[in-house]
Amino acid sequence: MSTINKQLLPYLKLADAVIITDSKHIIIAVNTPYEKITGFASSEIVGKKASILRTSYTPKETHEQMKSTLGLGLSWSGVFTNCRKDGSIYHSSITITVLEVDENIYYIGLFRELEQLKSGFYLPEERIGSIQSSMLKVLAISCEIRDPGIEQHLVRVRELTERLTNFHNERLQLYWTTEFIHRITSASILHDIGKSGIPEGILYKPGPLAHYERQIVEMHTQIGVDIIDKIYTELNDDLFHQELEMGKNIILYHHERWDGSGYPHQLSGVDIPIEARIVSVVDVFDALTSIRPYKEKWTEQRAIAYISEQRGIQFDPELVDSFLALIHNDIE
Repeated sequence: MSTINKQLLPYLKLADAVIITDSKHIIIAVNTPYEKITGFASSEIVGKKASILRTSYTPKETHEQMKSTLGLGLSWSGVFTNCRKDGSIYHSSITITVLEVDENIYYIGLFRELEQLKSGFYLPEERIGSIQSSMLKVLAISCEIRDPGIEQHLVRVRELTERLTNFHNERLQLYWTTEFIHRITSASILHDIGKSGIPEGILYKPGPLAHYERQIVEMHTQIGVDIIDKIYTELNDDLFHQELEMGKNIILYHHERWDGSGYPHQLSGVDIPIEARIVSVVDVFDALTSIRPYKEKWTEQRAIAYISEQRGIQFDPELVDSFLALIHNDIE
């Protein structure tokens, strides 16, 4: 500690964990909170490259972004998954500031252990996304377990929803966030959970439905929303709040039509939530090109022709254009 520049000493008195490296990323000092969190004594790591603390748990992209940003002389913030001296895992939110002292460059790293914050334990965004998708898939399949082919249908709808949403966003330069697209994709798998409340004799009846049977089938949108409301009341967890709210829009409105002749509320045009408009196109396409107990499988060409014919009638015209362009790119 005796060789460290005196102007750097105040940083070591901070309450948060601090690590200081020189321009070559050699560790020149750490403070007491750092030693307590990591289990490494100052004498064990001072003089060594900061990379000795790196673990494979932190994505390679995070390290590359940090290196690139610091190389430009800019400060960087991010999240690391670290390993203590005893081998236990912890997560840290770290900010690294570039500091010039007496014409020398230093890097001041200040971090907090996320597990110790009052909000509880930390989950990386990608882990949260994985948990959300998996749980919503289990929920959807559980509600429609009577149909042996439903899992494949739900997965196909989710995958095509993701592709169409991304393509539409890029084609029209809508600037939707990755988080928004992820919510639509995850929630799309819930679109028909209300069918769990429809009698099998009506749901899988071969041939046309009677008027009263059609009315019963159309009730699945409200049944689905009721299921989501009950789940959220029991769960009361912000982890799924946005996905469940998005799911309610998709469940309730994915049978509305662009011209206002759909159900349950006869919404038209842009009054229909965009997430429901997207799933409407995808769901119809997959249903048409799949074998169902009550219908034969359509060819992809016939289904594409139907989607095109319903442009501005059943479906959002811009979404149809995006869908056709996406399919055309696949064929090529």
